[in-house]
Amino acid sequence: MRIFLAGIMQGSHLGATLHNQDYRVRLRQLLETHLPDAQLYDPLAEHTDSLDYDDARGREVFLHHNRMCGEVDVVLAFVPQASMGTAIEIWEAYRHGRIVVSISPLAHNWAIKFLSHVLYHDVEEFERALAGGQLAERLAAIAAHHDNARS
Repeated sequence: MRIFLAGIMQGSHLGATLHNQDYRVRLRQLLETHLPDAQLYDPLAEHTDSLDYDDARGREVFLHHNRMCGEVDVVLAFVPQASMGTAIEIWEAYRHGRIVVSISPLAHNWAIKFLSHVLYHDVEEFERALAGGQLAERLAAIAAHHDNARS
C-alpha cells in the first residue's frame, strides 16, 4: 500500500513560514508500527527546503505532488484547519478513485466531509482505529468496493 502524507504546511500564513510539522513524525511512527508494509511518502521529508525554491522549482514540485495523489493507494490528510494545498491533494486523490483518510475537526467542511472515505476527528482517534485494526479493515473494504465498481 502506497500512502501519501498530506497535511497543512503553510496554511494561511502570509509569510514564508510553516505550521508546526510534528504531526508528520507521529503519523509516520504510527504507520510504521501498525502498517509496516506500507510505503509512505512524506512530501516535506523529501523537500525540506521547499520554502526557498524558486517559482519554477516550486511549481514543478507542487504539480508533481498533486499528480502523485492521483496515483497512490491512500492519501492520509491531516487538516486541523483549512489548507488549500491539502484540499487539492484530497481532490486529486478522490477524483482518481484513490482512498482519502482525513484527520480533521472540520467535519462540516464540504471538502473534508464529501471527499473523505474515512474521517477521524483527531490523531488520537486515528491511532485507536489504526492500533485496533479497524482502519485496515475499512481500507480493505473501500478498496474492494472500488475494485468492484471498476469491473
